[in-house]
Amino acid sequence: MNKMLQISLPDGSVREVAPGSTPADIAASIGPGLAKAALAARVNGELRDLARPFDGNAELALVTARDEADALELARHDYAHVLAEAVQALWPDTQITFGPATEDGFYYDFAPGARGPFTDEDLPTIEAKMREIIAADKPLTREVWTRDQLIAWFKDHGESFKAEWAAELPADEELTIYRSGSDWLDMCRGPHLPTTGKLDPQAFKLTRVSGAYWRGDQKNAMLSRIYGTGWLNKKQLSEHLVRLEEAAKRDHRKLGQEMDLFHLQQEAHGSVFWHPKGYLIWRELEAYMRRAIDGAGYREVKTPQVMDARQWEQSGHWGKYRENMFVIPDEIPNVEDEGPLVSEAADWMALKPMNCPAHILIFKQGIKSYRDLPLRLYENGCCHRNEPHGALHGLMRVRQFTQDDAHIFCREDQIVEEVRKFCALADRIYRDFGFTYHIKLALRPDKRFGTEEMWDLAEAELRAAVVAAGLNTDEYGWEELPGEGAFYAPKLEWHLTDAIGRTWQVGTIQSDRVLPDRLDASYIAEDGERHRPVMLHRAIFGSYERFIGILIEHFAGKVPVWLAPVQAVVATIVSDADGYATEAAAKLRAAGIRVETDLRNEKINYKVREHSVHKVPHLLVVGKREAEEGTVALRTLGEERQRVLTLDEAITLLKAEATPPDLR
Repeated sequence: MNKMLQISLPDGSVREVAPGSTPADIAASIGPGLAKAALAARVNGELRDLARPFDGNAELALVTARDEADALELARHDYAHVLAEAVQALWPDTQITFGPATEDGFYYDFAPGARGPFTDEDLPTIEAKMREIIAADKPLTREVWTRDQLIAWFKDHGESFKAEWAAELPADEELTIYRSGSDWLDMCRGPHLPTTGKLDPQAFKLTRVSGAYWRGDQKNAMLSRIYGTGWLNKKQLSEHLVRLEEAAKRDHRKLGQEMDLFHLQQEAHGSVFWHPKGYLIWRELEAYMRRAIDGAGYREVKTPQVMDARQWEQSGHWGKYRENMFVIPDEIPNVEDEGPLVSEAADWMALKPMNCPAHILIFKQGIKSYRDLPLRLYENGCCHRNEPHGALHGLMRVRQFTQDDAHIFCREDQIVEEVRKFCALADRIYRDFGFTYHIKLALRPDKRFGTEEMWDLAEAELRAAVVAAGLNTDEYGWEELPGEGAFYAPKLEWHLTDAIGRTWQVGTIQSDRVLPDRLDASYIAEDGERHRPVMLHRAIFGSYERFIGILIEHFAGKVPVWLAPVQAVVATIVSDADGYATEAAAKLRAAGIRVETDLRNEKINYKVREHSVHKVPHLLVVGKREAEEGTVALRTLGEERQRVLTLDEAITLLKAEATPPDLR
């Protein structure tokens, strides 16, 4: 007689079930309502299909739509599979590849057949077929196959991409396929919803088509990638589409062009051409950050753009990060020389992708004492990373960028206090810009340098610092992220929330014992012996480019007055007021306000509209009466009414708003 299984439920109760029983059986035994609502199960913490039998005694938590994170992950995964099935139903010679869930939806990559690449015009047809599949309420069933079975099936059905991938899977690994009904299948780890009918046919939308290389390698075949967004119900979808519409209005690329801030072009792919107005925003941010770091005891440095590859080899970046580095020969070879360039690190230089090794070289100049620590080195460091063309996105992801980068070299007993001080500094800066944030701890990855003891210490120190700073609370969304640290250090991450609820990961601080050891940094301790410093890598903006992009979208272009490239425009109604407008602008300029005049022979409503598009915070309208009375009609961006003030009153008001928050 088979021994009964003990299944523990979240309420502390235990159910005895026969071997072969499933989470679905447990749900049905509790009640028909739960059986209908259950979407999947967590078995010993692992998300699984409802119909997958228990392996033995287990802890069980049934997943319903109330468990939104899990439910959304399942739904989006299933929408991707339904998309693939729909496409093959419509165009049977299409090959399938991969289709993961994403942050707010899903996508699937296809190798189109005779019909050629997909276009946005195909999306309504595909959506209609997807709704048919959902309405059919087809069971999604899991089967375990051998690698040879997978390869043979995909080859027999003309699925060369899937067959290629299957051939690379471990022969001894449990490999699974999922069937949709009896007539379609895909190789997948799962889990899935019980049936396609658990999806809401009105809660998804296909959004666009783009090109994508097979396995992300531009040497491989070009595929068609179809993107979609998927939710649990129509209300969630509608709210998301409204957010997308609002996000489109705030797109920093669109606003950057309208406001004449910057542009991008193919001649410098992934790098930014800053226009005078955009660079004014940069300069204000740079000045603000310099005041902050000067007040916090940092010393600013400047390091070379190009460094010998042996330095990157010693630091570990050459082995871990070389594909993302721009490398150049140490000497240009003679064109008459024969044979290929040698590839050893000794023969190469590299544009720096980060500043940390250069800061260690500064630290190593001269002998450092324990009394010199902490030593805080700061750099507005320009870095280059060879990002794939397809990954580039406006200011948010570029190849050339400048970090507000600093490295704090400190003793073991100083770490927690230094991280606490950094947390306080970051908090003040983010609040100056009107952001709230969540803070997360990214823990050791599978591939890493250093000993387990090093990682244990570093992670414990960051936890202790967050506690000391009072940030390990629900208010700050405290969370730990296993496996997401850098290869040399765990890190605290600051995730900002913008005006429409999106999150952006910006600031970080990392507690690193690896690089000081690899690059032989040391100081003379109180005992007279050499000791390794701990190196805290930290940034608050992250990069100026990305932070400016975030600010543009957060404020929909209406950045705070102190950051605005043009803070006020004096605009005339009639030419008789030109002289007064010029005098008023001169007084504003003398008060430190960035001001322009608009004396064109245009109607005032035209001028108002144009300066609104450019997001000028204040428009000072003057006519004959204002000139006679020494007043201005003040129009503030986003406000319906205008105020009549004396010129001196207007200057006082604008001067207060134009003062950076740290100087008020």
